[in-house]
Amino acid sequence: MPSMRSIKRRKESVTSTQQITKAMKLVSTVKLQKARAGVEANTPYFEALYKTMCSILSKTWDQDNRFLKEGASDKKAILVMSSNRGLAGGYNSNIVKLIDSYGFDKEKALIYGLGRKGIEGLRRKGYNIVWDESDIINAPLYNDCIAITKELMKRFDAGEIDEIYVAYTDFQNTVTHVPTLRKIIPLSKEDFSPDFLDESESDRNLQMNYGMSGSGIEKDMVVFGSVMDHYHPEEKILNEIIPKYITNIIYGAFLEAIASENAARMQAMDSATENAQDMISSLELQYNRARQGSITQELTEIVAGAEALN
Repeated sequence: MPSMRSIKRRKESVTSTQQITKAMKLVSTVKLQKARAGVEANTPYFEALYKTMCSILSKTWDQDNRFLKEGASDKKAILVMSSNRGLAGGYNSNIVKLIDSYGFDKEKALIYGLGRKGIEGLRRKGYNIVWDESDIINAPLYNDCIAITKELMKRFDAGEIDEIYVAYTDFQNTVTHVPTLRKIIPLSKEDFSPDFLDESESDRNLQMNYGMSGSGIEKDMVVFGSVMDHYHPEEKILNEIIPKYITNIIYGAFLEAIASENAARMQAMDSATENAQDMISSLELQYNRARQGSITQELTEIVAGAEALN
C-alpha cells in the first residue's frame, strides 16, 4: 500500500489539476456564449443572401457560368477548420477522420489549413498541406474570409483547382457537434431549394422583363426583385453575388467551428473535473485506510511492548 505521504501528495496534485480544469471550463463557457451570439447575428444576413441566390439561380441555372460547371483540373482544395489547441475531446481528430474517410486522392487533395491540430493530423496521414493560416482561427474576421475567398477564386480561375470544399464542425447544441464536409464550388442544385420562397412571393418578386416601354431594360437583362434588388446582365449578377455567398459560407463555418470547439472543450473540461473529483474521493479513502492501518500498527506495537514488560 502507498505511504500516507505519497497519497497526500497525489491528492494535492489532482486537486491542483481540478482547479485548472474548472477554470478552463468557465473560460470555454464564456467563449461559447460569445461564439453563439456571432452565429445568431450572422443568420439574418445569410438567410437574405440564400433567398436571393435561390431566386436568381431558379432562372439562371442553365447559364454557362464558371461557378456552375466542372473545371478541367482534377485538383480539389479543402479548407480545413480545426483548432490551435488541444484539450477539446475528439473535436480535432473527428475532422481529420472525416476528411480521411471521404476517399480523397491524397496526391490531388490540397489542404488549406486553419488550425494547427488539424494540419498536424492530416500531415501525419500523408496529405499535402499547401497553405497554413492557423492564426486566423483564433479570432476570424469577415475581411479574413474575403481574402480567403479571393485566394481560392484566383486558383480556381487559373485552373489549379477544380473543386473547393470546406471542412468544419457544425454546432447544433452544447452537446452535439457534427463534423461536416461541404462542397462550395461548383455549386450544386441540391444546396438550393426552389421552394424556399413560396410561389406567390416568387411570382411577385422574380420576373423576367423584355422590352418594357420606357424602362430601358434590354432582352439580355433580368430584374430580380427579391430580398436584394438586382438589375444587371445575368452573368454579371452571378459573378458578383456567388463570391459573396461563398465568403459568407466560409464566415459561417468559422463561427460554427469556434462555437463547436469551445463547446467541446467545455464538455471535456467538465468530464475532467468530474474524473478528478472521483480520484480525490478514491485517494481520500486510500489515505484514511493507510492512516487507520498506521494507527492499528502503533497500537499493536504498544500492546506487544506492554506484554513483553510483564
